[in-house]
Amino acid sequence: MAIDVSELRSRQLSPAIESEVDTYEATVESYLRGEVDEDVFRVFRLNHGIYGQRQGGHSQMVRIKVPAGRIVPEQLEMIGHLAATYSRGWAHLTTRQNVQMHFVSLEDTPEVMRLLASVGLTTREACGDTVRNVMGCHLAGACPNEVLDVSAWAQATAEHFMRNPLSQRLPRKFKINFSGCAVDCGQAMFNDVGVVAVSRPRDDGTTEAGFRIFIAGGLGANPHPAQVLEDFTSREDLLPTIEAALRVQDHFGNRDNKLRARMKWLVDTLGMEELRARIAKERKFLRASATWPGGIPETVRTDGDDPAGTGGDLENVPGMTPVTISSSDPFRRWEQANVVRGRANGSVSAYAYARLGDITTAQFDALAELQRDLDLDIRITNRQNFALRDLTEDQLPELHERLGEMSMAEPGAELARDVVSCPGADTCNLAVTQSRGLADDIGTALDDAGLAEVGGVRINISGCTNSCGQHHVADIGFFGWERRAHGRAAPGYQMLLGGRLGDTEVEFGSKAAKLPAKQAGRAVVRLVGRYADERDAGETFRSWLERSGGAAEVGRTLDDLSEFPDPETHPDFYVDFHETGPYVKETGDSECAT
Repeated sequence: MAIDVSELRSRQLSPAIESEVDTYEATVESYLRGEVDEDVFRVFRLNHGIYGQRQGGHSQMVRIKVPAGRIVPEQLEMIGHLAATYSRGWAHLTTRQNVQMHFVSLEDTPEVMRLLASVGLTTREACGDTVRNVMGCHLAGACPNEVLDVSAWAQATAEHFMRNPLSQRLPRKFKINFSGCAVDCGQAMFNDVGVVAVSRPRDDGTTEAGFRIFIAGGLGANPHPAQVLEDFTSREDLLPTIEAALRVQDHFGNRDNKLRARMKWLVDTLGMEELRARIAKERKFLRASATWPGGIPETVRTDGDDPAGTGGDLENVPGMTPVTISSSDPFRRWEQANVVRGRANGSVSAYAYARLGDITTAQFDALAELQRDLDLDIRITNRQNFALRDLTEDQLPELHERLGEMSMAEPGAELARDVVSCPGADTCNLAVTQSRGLADDIGTALDDAGLAEVGGVRINISGCTNSCGQHHVADIGFFGWERRAHGRAAPGYQMLLGGRLGDTEVEFGSKAAKLPAKQAGRAVVRLVGRYADERDAGETFRSWLERSGGAAEVGRTLDDLSEFPDPETHPDFYVDFHETGPYVKETGDSECAT
């Protein structure tokens, strides 16, 4: 079913959204006439989700917010149409459940916003010092272990803070994530506010479902683990607690130094006990505010939050134990790696694998048709794939066949080939290496070595220290940096090993080796091969790493790959992936730091 763009253009948008886009368009026109200062326009543009690229000029990245990753057919088709019409014919899924399109002309962004609004999507507050896209576990409502389905809670939180005056000019960006259980597929443990569904016993012997809230986490160049705000927060108090935390960050966050402005730095300046006390005080008197959001949100009352799981038992849950593939049949191999079944409600879900998180217009259209035909719920995952939910067992063979026709049926969930990467120096001002090129090279190297389907290994890559690729929490993580060898600049990476997220804990990877970009793939093949050969049954990568001497000791086994050869005999080591000329470290002003 082809999208009818002319019909969508004729749709009446809400007066508030129409006015917002009109104002944005008028401001763009004023800027192009030289009537708006560059620094003022940058802040305005970012708050509308439009991000400058390293190419300069009028090339822009458009970031589309998808709360909890939940997306419907018309939206998939619209993004596919926009990617073909205004971008490069494909869009990119991010680690925060957004969709990004690159190389969109600034002059075209108002039309893009209107078309997105016609299908219920927005770029508003996707960038800038705002409340960013509210994330939720992609298996919420289908997870075999969840305590509550957090889908409606994430949506209600997104609705509460969208265009909220509190959210427009914070000291720094503010990130909120939801997980339905301690496995923490929603990544609560390294965000400004992380919410995990838990239960506690009542005096009468029953249990009460609610939340444990973690605060002041973050990645970046200086990662901080989130810390518990309080042991239990009731469902009625959840939104007031999140708003209180946001208000404390707004009041006390550092507005003079963007590098120390995230909530994680308040732990260093105030101390955790004082930070907790200030949030509790803010919440106590929040009822007097016009924005008091207490009680069960209407979205939750309407959609419900009953769990698919039974809670508590973390055995054999994706993310906690390595996936293993034992069959030679293509369908069975895909089923073993990519299908998840809920315990309590009998739900069946499956992953559609997107290499490097890239989705073409044809794939967007095919996914939309599949969603309609099988009546699916589709969520974007934080590993840059799609979770296809509300399946029946009988639909799995057809689903596998149709995903194969889209080139999205590789067994990918939790397997080594599922490499995550930020956009890197392809478009980002801060990146110093082509992280996407490395991700592609690693995936190819693992395939060639027969190791792409090894379970229990997560590989993440960032093109700089800022961890947009979440390298800190990967089993094998890389961040790009400039190396000097034989008097020449060269692309290199720092490898980290042993990052872990789960059981409401986060441990960041430790430095293991410094490598030329062109040797990183060989290093990964060597490590994944060792892990596959030496691990005990069900053993995690981190457990194997500790048993093998830790990151530094294992890193020393890669010393032979760490040196740069002579540039005259191996000139390719001095050219980054996807580049044709000698490597040059080129960075620009950070859009995120304004």
